[in-house]
Amino acid sequence: MKNSYNNLEKNLGDLYNFYIYYDGEFVKGNEAKISIWDHGFLYGDGFFEGIRLYGGNLFKLPEHLNRLYDSANCMGIEIPLKMEEIQTAIIETIKKNKLKDGHIRPIITRGVGGPGLAPKLCSQPSIIIMAYPLPPLLGTKPASLITCSITRKSPHSVDPRIKSLNYLDNVLAKMQAANANVDDAIMLDHSGYVAECSGENIFLIKNKVVKTPTTVASLGGITRDTVIDIAKDMNYEVLETNLVVGDLYTADEVFVTGSAAELCPIGIIDGRKVRTGSLGKITEQISKKYKHLIYNKYLTPVYD
Repeated sequence: MKNSYNNLEKNLGDLYNFYIYYDGEFVKGNEAKISIWDHGFLYGDGFFEGIRLYGGNLFKLPEHLNRLYDSANCMGIEIPLKMEEIQTAIIETIKKNKLKDGHIRPIITRGVGGPGLAPKLCSQPSIIIMAYPLPPLLGTKPASLITCSITRKSPHSVDPRIKSLNYLDNVLAKMQAANANVDDAIMLDHSGYVAECSGENIFLIKNKVVKTPTTVASLGGITRDTVIDIAKDMNYEVLETNLVVGDLYTADEVFVTGSAAELCPIGIIDGRKVRTGSLGKITEQISKKYKHLIYNKYLTPVYD
């Protein structure tokens, strides 16, 4: 394993000192407190976003905020701030922490209620915004994956368009990957097709065709959408289709995408090398285009 979790463990003390926005106030991370009756704590009753900050600019902020409010609508939660007010709060949180590069996590819970499941007991949603440094979560060198036994939530259970706080299946998948001494885990859907990794969307390239699973049982990632657009602009055929693990075994190249992981090539899957096990040519081309975009397009400046 060579991902950035080791760095996170070393720097947890520093992370706890960053300011967090909590319902209109700023508090240090190690001083922030949430009620034990908050439904986000009790039941994972809430949702969140992960947004990247590059050189003092937020990448695709409107897309992330739109998805945040889509999650709210799906869950029947009315966010007490307008979208422009959430944007202002995010920018204020970044400025408070004097960040130029990092990861931003706005979190909405249904709020303080009681020991019962009934949402009507929750008087008002809680808003939390975290901003902190975070290197690419899986590193930049080819990562290793296993196919895990934990399946992704069925779309008949929780709509994958909700970026829910309930990540138990993802956590268990990540634990299985750690126990196998690999970087991450491939999760299958309820029908046995490849869904996504524990926190990333997955792509393969075969005979110069770029393929990625549908979003029937996986989150439609904003980094995923960006990569699809890049590949199409480069005149590669892109297919969103059902994939099985064997498609990954026989691919020419495989990579994963996500706001936290950015774009990371995959070198080994279930002990099998992906061709040479190194960064593939097309993956490298797409990665270079992506790195150009994040500093030159779809940016919301934080500092005037």
